[in-house]
Amino acid sequence: MSESPRVESVEKPADGAEVRRAGRGGMFVLAAKVFFQLVGLVQQALLPRAIGLAGYGGFSRVFAPSSVVSNVIVFGFTQGVSRTVAGAGEKDREAFRAAYRVHLVTGIVVAAGFLAASPAIAWFQHAPYILVPLMVMAALVAVYGAYAPLVGYLNGKGEFAKQATLDMTAATLRTAGLVGLGYLFRAKWENGVLGSAIGAVLAGVAVMLLALRWTGTGTAPTADDPRVPKAKPYLLGLVPVMLAQLFTSALMQADISVLGHYLSKGAAAVITDGPEKVADEWVGVYRACQLFAFLPYQLLFSVTQILFPMLAKAHTEGDREAVRRLVSRGSRLGSIVLGLFASVVITLPPSLLAFVYGKDVAARGADALRVLALGQTAFAMLGLATTVLVSLGRERKAMALTATALTLTLAATALATGGAAFGGAQLVAAATAASVSLGTTVVFGAWLVHREAKAFVPGKTALRVFGALAALAVAGRFVPPLGKGLTVVAAVAVAFVYLGALTLTGELGRDDLAVLKGVLGRGKKA
Repeated sequence: MSESPRVESVEKPADGAEVRRAGRGGMFVLAAKVFFQLVGLVQQALLPRAIGLAGYGGFSRVFAPSSVVSNVIVFGFTQGVSRTVAGAGEKDREAFRAAYRVHLVTGIVVAAGFLAASPAIAWFQHAPYILVPLMVMAALVAVYGAYAPLVGYLNGKGEFAKQATLDMTAATLRTAGLVGLGYLFRAKWENGVLGSAIGAVLAGVAVMLLALRWTGTGTAPTADDPRVPKAKPYLLGLVPVMLAQLFTSALMQADISVLGHYLSKGAAAVITDGPEKVADEWVGVYRACQLFAFLPYQLLFSVTQILFPMLAKAHTEGDREAVRRLVSRGSRLGSIVLGLFASVVITLPPSLLAFVYGKDVAARGADALRVLALGQTAFAMLGLATTVLVSLGRERKAMALTATALTLTLAATALATGGAAFGGAQLVAAATAASVSLGTTVVFGAWLVHREAKAFVPGKTALRVFGALAALAVAGRFVPPLGKGLTVVAAVAVAFVYLGALTLTGELGRDDLAVLKGVLGRGKKA
């Protein structure tokens, strides 16, 4: 890998110029996030059509464990390099080279571990046909190990336009690879899952080479300098960040992974002609439900982006009253906004699924989505609770809370799906188990946050939001499946009904609606 030209340090801009530069950078990143989400939606709509619903389910079995590892790599490596480079001053290129070496080796080791674990994953899923795609995805983990530090360097240097360009390029190439090669391999060799896996790896290699062209690999350290990290302490500093992300990423995929295991067992017991294909179809249906159920969690970005720095500053300054006030207001607003999006999903599950995936998936997954939407709203609130704990310097408690949720979800999903009838009943059982586990953990998390900050979501707010969601969930049972045009209109109408209910119950006033509008504006950009 060749080294790019040395990035010369420049004089620090004046305060006003620095603020404008940061603002422009934020806009670039937010625009890339919007693009990424839109392309992701298109990708999820096209992939079942390209490789079939069974292929989509099979790829979901592959994607779940690989995404857990990949997310740890991307999050941990990007954050580690960004912080190192940002604090290295004129030693940024030397610090980057030192950190990059650590990440390359770590990425290869993690990828080798995933490769070694692939047979066990395929065995657990009772799906030997996903072994080769899993092994291919190990290469993607290694690629991300080389790519994520490059993104971290751009972020640490404030090169937000290039970072945004990489994000958008990665989303486009990934979609083209997943859909294009998936379709080709299905048509030629009836193995769309393998084609999609190869497409993901090739897309990762392409965007990694583009990033490498922009960043190079830094320069060799010329002398000992505290700003240039040493390998061992630097790696030890990464472990807590990566471990925390591991629990979060695993929690997001726990239910579908356990469900896949029991769907395969159930299909083998009751279906004689192609049980693997039928089981994969049901996994694909659950994956479709997850697409919508995760929307509240993605929206949480708008709230935590505002809350985290303000809360951390108040805690550092020792202003306990400010901490209490920020936690109370932030968690209240977060619960209202999350409820807004959950209300649409809970009320219109068959119409939303049909909008993206078609009527067959809608008919098979609507009941599960109605339940899963509540569970993932609880997951988003859990994310808010852990954000508060981290802001207050309680990282271990936040990690323990997420680990508890993961343990409960794995155990409850196994018990529920193992005893349910094959098919749709297992999907509802998995969604229910995950929702109950996450809801239970949120209650415990609320207690932890309240003990640390003396505040969390006010009791009346929680009752009003839950009451509005419960009423809309009941009403949604009487809403027939709608066409695509009417689905959009109905979604807007449900949102207004939800806000109206909170206004009538005294939860929302004019000031609240103004703040809510501002956050939603940020959410659309995010």
